Amino acid sequence: MGDNQRAYFLRKLKDWKESIVEESRATMAQLQVDSLREPDIADRASSETDWSIELRTRDRQRKLIAKIDAAVRRLYEGDYGYCEVTGDPISLARLEARPIATMTLEAQEKHERIERVSRDD
Repeated sequence: MGDNQRAYFLRKLKDWKESIVEESRATMAQLQVDSLREPDIADRASSETDWSIELRTRDRQRKLIAKIDAAVRRLYEGDYGYCEVTGDPISLARLEARPIATMTLEAQEKHERIERVSRDD
């Protein structure tokens, strides 16, 4: 992977993280502004359900930020774009679609098949 490609993916990862952090800030600000004291019990239940879903989404995004940070670290260390299982290069198309990918498509598919079999046992 050339310098231009590394710079491209570094910018892509940092922009993605920044976007997630900004969404989280907006959610927290909205939580502080909104009152969950609706007079109607059905409205209150609906609001609480909506916020529960929103908070679960934010938790998933928090985990995603850790993966983005790990990808940035791999970029700086020179390991970015190589499969952690086989050591083969990960295709640029795969990295474009999923910049935090740590495995080639083939290795990922094999991993998922094994995971599915283990889950069925």
